[in-house]
Amino acid sequence: MTSATALSTSTDRRRPALMMLCLVQFMLVLDDTVVNVALPSVRDELGFTTAGLAWVVNAYFLAFGGLLLLSGRAADLLGRRRVFLSGVAVFGVASLACGLAQEPWHLVVARFVQGGGAAMAGPAALSLISLMYTGAEERARAFGLWGAIAGLGGTMGLVISGALTGLASWRWIFLINLPVAAIAVVLVPRLVTESRSPRRARLDISGAVLGTGAVLSLVLGLLRAGETGWGNVTVIGPLLLAAVLAAAFLAVEARTADPLVPLPFLANRTRAVADVTSLMFSAAFYAMAFLLMLHMQTVLDYGPLKAGFAYLPYGAGILTGMWLAPRAVAGFGTRWTLVAGFLLGAAGLLMLSGMSPNDPYALGVLPGVLVASLGGGLSLPTLTVAAISGTTENNAGLGSAILTSVQQVGGAVGLSVLVALAAQRTDAVADSTGPQDAATEGFSLALMVAAALLALGALVIATLLDGRRESTSA
Repeated sequence: MTSATALSTSTDRRRPALMMLCLVQFMLVLDDTVVNVALPSVRDELGFTTAGLAWVVNAYFLAFGGLLLLSGRAADLLGRRRVFLSGVAVFGVASLACGLAQEPWHLVVARFVQGGGAAMAGPAALSLISLMYTGAEERARAFGLWGAIAGLGGTMGLVISGALTGLASWRWIFLINLPVAAIAVVLVPRLVTESRSPRRARLDISGAVLGTGAVLSLVLGLLRAGETGWGNVTVIGPLLLAAVLAAAFLAVEARTADPLVPLPFLANRTRAVADVTSLMFSAAFYAMAFLLMLHMQTVLDYGPLKAGFAYLPYGAGILTGMWLAPRAVAGFGTRWTLVAGFLLGAAGLLMLSGMSPNDPYALGVLPGVLVASLGGGLSLPTLTVAAISGTTENNAGLGSAILTSVQQVGGAVGLSVLVALAAQRTDAVADSTGPQDAATEGFSLALMVAAALLALGALVIATLLDGRRESTSA
């Protein structure tokens, strides 16, 4: 067993190890968004129905979000490097299956397995980084790079998807994962030593079943709400089941000797505030990304490749914000860096909400994208540091998994609630205005609500987060 101290002193290998782990994270986040532009081509070639096509996205989301808690705790107990490598291998094999799919169900099943591999690899990688970089400032820099690469993955997914779909075939959006997975499987064992909890404990099977079931049911219900509306039995049923399973999970965890999620772990104020506001952040930014891409292609009449490239300034803003984040934390502390990031994000979304169908890109899209992405770049690494505040070699994987899980649930909330709100507003005004104006009104309303959500997050942070600069140290 390797201690966190041993991991942190291997300075000659930390940088290449960090870059390799970040490259894998880029791949995982890329697959969150890479299919969006390619969906029409996938539908035409494989014969998907409209309802079935949504599950090319949802299957990945469901497995990724639902299996995070179990995977994160398994990494702590079984070995973080082992679980990470297993996840990367599963992800690579599933990517090959996606690229070779011949029937709709082939692709949906492979996407679910892909999401499972991502759920194994993501938290394990994040916990390995948190143990390699234990000082507050170096950890902030490491997570700044981690977040920057992840942000680029989300942005470049749209660009890569448009380019590969337009110039080659949609199948290549999955096949490009194979060399990254192969390189990671070969190099990571040479760069990263194994790490697991020094405390011998059994995996809490009953807690794992209940916790995983609760998150799976919650994400499923939220995804279905975005498709059918909130009154449908396929929405109400999973959400009620999630509430029952969550209550049973808490009851079991309170009595289990080695719980999957020790309840005192959730009582840390810094982590709790970071996790709750991460949910708000993810809801707002996932919805913005989806709605803006849809708006550019349906209202502004951009083609897939043009829409992808129009999103490139978002990546530049994310990178700039993440470069500034550790410096802002050092100068102003975690709390005020997050408040500034959330308020900048809200301002950017409000700017985008004022867009009209006839605005040129440079006036209608670009300013809001740059301001929102700068706020997102400031917030992402700072939230990550706060969310794993105080974690140790016993529970680093758990802290990483909880953060990633709330981000996935937040994304599902944003896609289901805010996208549905946009659609309802569009339908309500469709008879009194033109289709482009109606779509723009729906887009604007959803983004104003998303901006309000970020402003509420800033208020929560300013009120409840510990203002001491050392609050994000390990």
